[in-house]
Amino acid sequence: MKIGNVIVSAEQIDAKLAEMGARITEDYQGKNLILVGVLKGAFVVMADLARHIDLPVEFDFMAVSSYGSATKSSGVVRILKDLDQEIAGRDVLVVEDIVDTGLTLHYLLKNLEVRKPASLALAALLIKDGIDRPPLDVKYEGFHIPPKFVIGYGLDYEGKYRNLPYVAEVEEVD
Repeated sequence: MKIGNVIVSAEQIDAKLAEMGARITEDYQGKNLILVGVLKGAFVVMADLARHIDLPVEFDFMAVSSYGSATKSSGVVRILKDLDQEIAGRDVLVVEDIVDTGLTLHYLLKNLEVRKPASLALAALLIKDGIDRPPLDVKYEGFHIPPKFVIGYGLDYEGKYRNLPYVAEVEEVD
């Protein structure tokens, strides 16, 4: 695997997360906010985003899979780890690293809606353009990127490269 061009720099990511965090702080004043991270990729985004939210927030995580080791979505969605807390009556903000096919997120949001949260919204650092996907309302958007396979800042290739401080495209796969 060869790392290609940097699509979003560490500095751009930090500035965007600060902007998103300020909006979230404003929108959720006086509310009972819980951030739900979609593992594994979103843990990096969620940690840094949370530091830009000037409110008391709680964290929980779900692990939902539709990828396996492939570079394209399999279309099969499975919940590998569910929430530890009840979300009924809570303001829930799902935090994702990337919106790709949208299959996983569409399934996840439908699953969370039936649990009757007070509100349910989505924050995503990256949104791939040019992809046919179910309709998703991303309330807090980071960057729109081309439909390429990317790594870094929580995104992986075969479990590696999540720790890169930037997002780069994969130039070639072995």
